[in-house]
Amino acid sequence: MPTWTALTTLEGQTAAEALGAAMEALVPEPTGVGVFEVEDDSGLWEVGGYFTETPDEAGLALLSTMHGAKPFTVSELPETDWVAHVKRELAPVEAGRFFVHGSHDVDKLPAGKIGLLIDAAMAFGTGHHGTTLGCLRALDRLISEGFAPRSVADIGCGTAVLAMAAAQVWTDPVIASDIDEVAVDVARANVAANGLEGRVACVEAAGFGAPELAQSAPFDLVFANILKGPLIGLAPDMATHIAPGGYAILSGILNPQADEVVSVYTQNGFNLVSRDEIVDWTTLILSKNA
Repeated sequence: MPTWTALTTLEGQTAAEALGAAMEALVPEPTGVGVFEVEDDSGLWEVGGYFTETPDEAGLALLSTMHGAKPFTVSELPETDWVAHVKRELAPVEAGRFFVHGSHDVDKLPAGKIGLLIDAAMAFGTGHHGTTLGCLRALDRLISEGFAPRSVADIGCGTAVLAMAAAQVWTDPVIASDIDEVAVDVARANVAANGLEGRVACVEAAGFGAPELAQSAPFDLVFANILKGPLIGLAPDMATHIAPGGYAILSGILNPQADEVVSVYTQNGFNLVSRDEIVDWTTLILSKNA
């Protein structure tokens, strides 16, 4: 079935959300509408719609004018089996001792590596992005230095790949949380596929806002691979929920944003241990003051 996209950008979250809501009334109606901040510090927001019928370009032009957006770019997408495409394109990823792979590459696990199975249909947080890869490398570094936490949390876990990596190394249970219900369902499915039920608990929560997290704090290690804004907002809670001498592994940070994140966490009682860049993205290891 042919699919069309209609994409535009404009300034401001309120205006972008209003345009996204207005798109829902188009005929033919979009099968989905997305509103996303462009993570380049430009202040722009992207609004996009997906259509299974040719969209009303005159209606889109009117909406863009009314809401002060750039003209929509309308494109017809080729018919693609996306799961098959992802299986072809997402080769296994090695990050230190970890080997992230899909079920189609399970036979490629090298001897001595720790396998992390993430299927192509659950492909956000597969290890290919610089943020996830950076976090896995940071974890591998701490393990090599002899770090052995008693309690670990993965905040904004996505596929739970980071929580599962920790659980594969250490026996104590790990808590993986995400604000998105679908992400939590995906995380639970991945935990089961990796045989880690009982060792990784997946909960729905905004930040540390779940009873399971409160009961298990303070943590010796917390992952947070999200975005600059939420990371800065979480800094005081990180200070509260991480034990003295514990670590935070943070990513989802564009390279120019890293200094600001480090500054905020330093003000909240953390010291910078390492800072690593992979293409456009920075991963930080921070330690909580003893």
